[in-house]
Amino acid sequence: MSSKSCVLFLCTGNSCRSQMAEGLLRSMAGDRFEVISAGMDPKEEVHPLAVRAMGEIGIDISGQQPKNVKQYLGTEWIKWLIIVCNKAKQSCPRVWPLLADEARLYWPFDDPAEAAGSEEEQLAEFRRVRDEIKVKLDEWLRECYGQ
Repeated sequence: MSSKSCVLFLCTGNSCRSQMAEGLLRSMAGDRFEVISAGMDPKEEVHPLAVRAMGEIGIDISGQQPKNVKQYLGTEWIKWLIIVCNKAKQSCPRVWPLLADEARLYWPFDDPAEAAGSEEEQLAEFRRVRDEIKVKLDEWLRECYGQ
């Protein structure tokens, strides 16, 4: 295990929001954090529009894979657990082995995978959510770490 503080982004499918958050924080402060993501009920793959939206800002998440949160329970010392959707909050384990200081944050973002319309309209939703996640991460880093 790394000497860096571990941040786990959790959502239901681990295919959009948590994957984008993982890629963003790794890009913004990967030298300071071990960044992982997982889902309560992971999908088969990272959503292609999430990969595309992140690629537009120079972050490649095409190699990331959805993971089940069970693989991290009791195996990783989690400094920050950041839940990025309503469904995951409802089903997230209430007691988290190896969660430091009970550092559980709840940042609900809309699920861009539920967007309707043309591919361009759906992509616009992925961009919007990506940008909201980035703003929240910027605020969090400034608030907690003066960055």
